[in-house]
Amino acid sequence: MSTRIAAELLPSFEMEKEVIIVRKYQEMKDQFDVEELEKKCEVVQKGKPSIVTDLLGDPIGRVRYLPLHAMLVAEYRKEIVGVIRGSIRTVSRGKNESNDEFQKYVKVAYIGGLRVSPSHRRFGIATKLVEQLEEWFIRNGAEYAYMATDCSNQASINLFTQKCNYVKFRTPRVLVQPINAHYKHIPSGISIIQIPPQLAITYYTQIFKNSEFYPLDIDLILNHKLNLGTFMALPNKFIPNWDPRTGKLPNCYAILSIWNTKEVYKLQVKGLSAWKQAFCLGERLLDTLMPCLKVHSIPTVLESFGFHQLFGLHVEGKNSKNLMKGLCNFAHNMARNDSDCGLLITEVSQTDPVCEGIPYCKKYSWDEDLWCMKKLEVNSKKGSDDKCLDDWTKPQVSSSVIFVDPRDF
Repeated sequence: MSTRIAAELLPSFEMEKEVIIVRKYQEMKDQFDVEELEKKCEVVQKGKPSIVTDLLGDPIGRVRYLPLHAMLVAEYRKEIVGVIRGSIRTVSRGKNESNDEFQKYVKVAYIGGLRVSPSHRRFGIATKLVEQLEEWFIRNGAEYAYMATDCSNQASINLFTQKCNYVKFRTPRVLVQPINAHYKHIPSGISIIQIPPQLAITYYTQIFKNSEFYPLDIDLILNHKLNLGTFMALPNKFIPNWDPRTGKLPNCYAILSIWNTKEVYKLQVKGLSAWKQAFCLGERLLDTLMPCLKVHSIPTVLESFGFHQLFGLHVEGKNSKNLMKGLCNFAHNMARNDSDCGLLITEVSQTDPVCEGIPYCKKYSWDEDLWCMKKLEVNSKKGSDDKCLDDWTKPQVSSSVIFVDPRDF
């Protein structure tokens, strides 16, 4: 798949027009060039800390684990100057009792990893990459496409909302907890058990049946090698009266799953001043030597580090938020035993009650991660299964819960 775009060059070549080719990523041919492009797009200002991504030698890794995915590159004079990644899956749309024609499950596409070389921006390359990826989405049956970006990334927001006709859709919270050198306390009154994948599928389907973005292929996620397990916290007094084999959820519990994102890519902090680096290292050393002080230190800032993503978080029952806190502390201690893991990250709807039970560091978290969505122009045949009479992007009664697929992060 390719398309050719006439694009004016930089000012010194103002009268010359060249050909830019948008085509599918070829792993053997393009891997090195895409990694070099990613490095060019890093924004690092001295004295201003920023996080850069290490793709671990696999540029397509961030979409590789989705059954239906694509990666496109923009090429100019045999140089890769742009890249974009996309994936498709079937998800739930939440609950809408006011519309009889409401389509509960839809094929939705996700756009991520859009990069354009700094020296080739403002020539429409990003727009063309999005358009070509949308064509691939439509050919593969996707009905909606969405992307996620930081609310402060005005350039990305303008591209999608002003040029590509996306609308601002959801603003979930991203909560980040650094992995301290000391262990986190787990209350003695609760028990934490690991739930087998098949039973976890049963539970999650009950819990998230009316949520948004719950994936129909949840079995692939929970059985994936990157999933470190699903865990449930229960009050000790509930244990004797509950048999998990029945598939029935207890009256009071907290549940979550852990995704090993560090096997896909890692992060590194750059731009820190020398004194800030020294302060962070000193704080970490103090936390290591005197764990009883419970200093909230951050992992090494001089090397790349990975993170675990918490997903599928839910609570039920009285004082269940304390159960979630204990469960998150368990996940922290589990990550602490992994020397390459520096953070726990989770993304949840702002109105989800589970937010109150998730420990996080305000300094490293952000309250609004903007999701923008677009209804794709799909020329589907009319029939009994055609229920696309409503538009998910329009205001409607829906769930306050969003299931964040760890494969998208």
